[in-house]
Amino acid sequence: MKDGDTWARVGLVLLFAGGIAAFFALGGPQYLSLDTIKDNRDRLLALAEGHYVAAMVIAFTVYFAATALSLPGAVLLSLTLGMLFGRWIGAAIIVVAATAGATCAFLAARYLFAGLARRRLGLDGAAAAPGLAARINQGFSDDAFHYLLFLRLVPLFPFWLVNLAPAFSDVRARTFVLATAIGILPGVFVFANLGQSLGRIDSTAELISPATLGAFALLGLFALVPVLIRRLRSSATRGAAP
Repeated sequence: MKDGDTWARVGLVLLFAGGIAAFFALGGPQYLSLDTIKDNRDRLLALAEGHYVAAMVIAFTVYFAATALSLPGAVLLSLTLGMLFGRWIGAAIIVVAATAGATCAFLAARYLFAGLARRRLGLDGAAAAPGLAARINQGFSDDAFHYLLFLRLVPLFPFWLVNLAPAFSDVRARTFVLATAIGILPGVFVFANLGQSLGRIDSTAELISPATLGAFALLGLFALVPVLIRRLRSSATRGAAP
C-alpha cells in the first residue's frame, strides 16, 4: 500500500470518527429528539417558510450527514422534513439525501475495509472458488438488486448495516444506489406523510405498528419473487439435463 493511500485512509477514518464524536459532544441526541422538534415546531416552520431554499439545503445536508455517519434519528428526521416541506417535497429530499449518504457509507467501507475483509474471507484469488463465503458472495452478487431491495423494504434490518455489509461483496455501486433509492421509497413516503401531524405524535414507536411492519415485509417478499423464479428454472433445467 502506498503512503499516499495510507494517509487517505487514515484521513477518511478521522473524518468519520470526528463527525460522530462532534455529534455527541455538541449534544446531538438532545437536539435530535421528538420533544425538541415539537417544542420548536413553529420556529422551524417559520424558518422554512421564510428561507425555503436555504432550509431545503440545510435539511438535505443534515440528513445526508446523519446517514453517511450512521447516526441515530432517521425516523425523526423524516418526520421533520415531512412537517417542513410536505409529503412530496419532503419525501424527495429524504430519498436523495438518504441514498447519497448511504452510498457514501458504502463506498467508504469498501475503500477502507473491503480488501482486508475479502482476504480474510478468502474472496480474493484462486482459493476463493470452493469457500462458503465465496459461494454466498456469488449468490448475493448474482441477484444483488433483488436482495438489496428486500433488505431495504423490510425494516427489520438496520439501515446502517445494509449500507456497510454489501461493501464487502461484489455488488456494483450503481446497483446499490438503484436498490436503495427504490427500496426506501415506501417507508420514506409513509414517514414524510405522517410528519404533517408531528405535533400530535408522542412517540415514534406509535408509528411502527404490526400492520405497517407486515406491509413492508410483504413488499420485501415480492422483491424476492424474481430470485425464486430464477432458482426454480435453474433447478428444472439441471433436472431435465441428460
